[in-house]
Amino acid sequence: MARERFILTDTKYNRVVILGAGFIGISFAAVFADHGWPVTLIDPDPQQRDKATDGIAQQREAMALAGLDKGLAGSVEVVDALDHALKQATLVIECGPENLDMKQEIFAQLLSSTASETLLVTASSAIRMSQIVTDPAQQTRCLVAHPVNPPAVLRLIELCPAPGTSPDAVDRTAALFAGAGFEPAILAREIEGFLLNRLQGAVLREAYRLVDDGIAEPDDIDRVMRLGLGPRWALSGPFETVELNTPGGIAAHAARMGPAYQRMGEQRGETVDWSAPLVARVAAARDAARGSQTVAERAAWRSTAVAKLVGLRDHLMRSDG
Repeated sequence: MARERFILTDTKYNRVVILGAGFIGISFAAVFADHGWPVTLIDPDPQQRDKATDGIAQQREAMALAGLDKGLAGSVEVVDALDHALKQATLVIECGPENLDMKQEIFAQLLSSTASETLLVTASSAIRMSQIVTDPAQQTRCLVAHPVNPPAVLRLIELCPAPGTSPDAVDRTAALFAGAGFEPAILAREIEGFLLNRLQGAVLREAYRLVDDGIAEPDDIDRVMRLGLGPRWALSGPFETVELNTPGGIAAHAARMGPAYQRMGEQRGETVDWSAPLVARVAAARDAARGSQTVAERAAWRSTAVAKLVGLRDHLMRSDG
């Protein structure tokens, strides 16, 4: 969903608190401070705290290189324990280890130490919020905010609510992240792996199977992704890619290639059902996303964009690879 959808309403709190000064935590700190927020970064480990300032500076350099820096007058303070900052927090982002017991303990403390309006999110890669806060009545302002690594330059944030998360909390969280330059992708309900790891996992599972079956070596599979699928997906994503590749768009692709994909899926023990209503839903979504632009116009844009992207990629591979 585009950032323009989300507008942050007034709030009497004005601070982002980040728990954990690892790579994800310092990346979030750099981004929110660059968008003008006062940030408190909390970590009990003195070594992590000592490295935080340099780490944040490196992320700011990466943002500048990507043309994403705003240069607004935010700030980052690095402290060793939960303190008064929690009382001032609009948003608390937990970026600790992927450990359920630890997250449960942290969120129990956060729920009792923050204002009822404060949004509480975890950057968990796989643990669902309903596992962390098990009582639906306490989930109202809690949700997952899963970034893409590295978050300072890959500005997508997956927002996954728990069953008890209020729609208002989801909207306010989306607005906060959108205001810091992230594109929110909002899940309708909880699912293990969220969107990123579901999609990444599907590709990775098949890649391992192809190696195990003796079909190809890892380098060849990486080459197919790097030279073939990757550049297209970087610009279009899977649905738009097949729409632009196939005369007749989504419906024509499903009719032409659906049986082959069904056979390939069933060979792997999957159930594949691209029903007519499902295909129509995807086609309608693509029409809405494309707006007044025709498929032919979008395909022409992609051809030019892919050429530019490939030229830049090959330059980077020659100079840095």
